[in-house]
Amino acid sequence: MQNFIQHANQFGQQRQAFFFLIDFERQKPLLVPLADCAEQGIFYQFSSLKPQENPSSPPRCWQVTPPSFANYQRAFDVVQQGLQHGDSYLVNLTFASLLQTEATLAALYQQSHAPFKLYMANLATPFVCFSPEAFVETKANKIYTFPMKGTQAFAKGDEKNAIITLLADEKEQREHFTIVDLMRNDLAMVAENIRVPRFRFTQTVPTEQGGIIQTSSEICGDLAENWQENLGTLLDKLLPAGSISGAPKASTLAIIRQAEQAQRGYYTGVFGVFDGENLQSAVAIRFIEQTSQGLYFRSGGGITLHSDVHAEYTELLTKAVVPR
Repeated sequence: MQNFIQHANQFGQQRQAFFFLIDFERQKPLLVPLADCAEQGIFYQFSSLKPQENPSSPPRCWQVTPPSFANYQRAFDVVQQGLQHGDSYLVNLTFASLLQTEATLAALYQQSHAPFKLYMANLATPFVCFSPEAFVETKANKIYTFPMKGTQAFAKGDEKNAIITLLADEKEQREHFTIVDLMRNDLAMVAENIRVPRFRFTQTVPTEQGGIIQTSSEICGDLAENWQENLGTLLDKLLPAGSISGAPKASTLAIIRQAEQAQRGYYTGVFGVFDGENLQSAVAIRFIEQTSQGLYFRSGGGITLHSDVHAEYTELLTKAVVPR
């Protein structure tokens, strides 16, 4: 990670544009000049950036097989034990579900619709992700983050009731308060005058089954002049993203390692683009990877003392869809 920090700082000082991808464990970060991305099999599309095309056929069949409930229950119990001991207030627990579809990763990338899309074609374990969640972005010497916590699936035509249900859910409220507090503290490490212009607003992710309602908040702060010269250092201080780890971070990460018993790799890491002046980045969720055992859709959710194991298990499948 130190090599990445040095290179990102250098690129920032030179105002040189680059793409970056940092894994959850921060063991294999990538930094690539924007001009070299397509040649290296890196395809991305951000909501406010010009898309890079990679044409392919649309996906058809879609069958997701989650881990057994017994396996999920074991991990859930580990998390609950940590919560009961006071080692964490919120833990993001994730699993990989087997995915059966004849669609290629390239097709899934091309046909999905999301604010932040990424297809890493040339990695040893290629993956595609279509993330709804920004990590941090900058504009006019201000930094913004948009933590996303709280999910409610709905059938077609039932969006209004789903929003009412989600906003009234006490467990989801507590979870969102926790992550906003964590991200306010995180931004305070790199910026001043931290505030929350928008708190717990809803967003809709359409799917073929209906859709998903999610709640987010907007947090911002003021950066120092020439913050670009320490861009790598800034990113390192903010990682891992609080919304896909938990609070407090250090002890929560220990719980995650014990519960999940495997490295996440690039899943729940962050990826983004520095255009020479400003930064835009996203959390690598809604994530499908091609392994030697087949395709896996990785998903998860925030666990608190008030979480229900059956509801959280169901949420794994709720999120394992391609947004339309």
